[in-house]
Amino acid sequence: MTINRLLSIIPLIMPIISIPQKVKMNEELVAIPRKEYEEFLRIRKYIPVVRLTPAQKRDLVQARREYQKGKYVTLAQLERELGSKDKRKS
Repeated sequence: MTINRLLSIIPLIMPIISIPQKVKMNEELVAIPRKEYEEFLRIRKYIPVVRLTPAQKRDLVQARREYQKGKYVTLAQLERELGSKDKRKS
């Protein structure tokens, strides 16, 4: 198979996309099907944007570090510690 023949069938085998030059090299790029993107745009108006204060951001970073180190309790552990009863079983 010649290179020209191979190049002529590549579009049939694999989709080709063009990335605009205005996308910066260090930016992340996410490609999703148009229908999924449109659905995201439709529902995002119902999801509030929460802006964290600097103190909340620090707390979140700390919480994530603790979680990664395994420093957390499960809901079952918390319920046992608090003496809660599972009302679903009664």
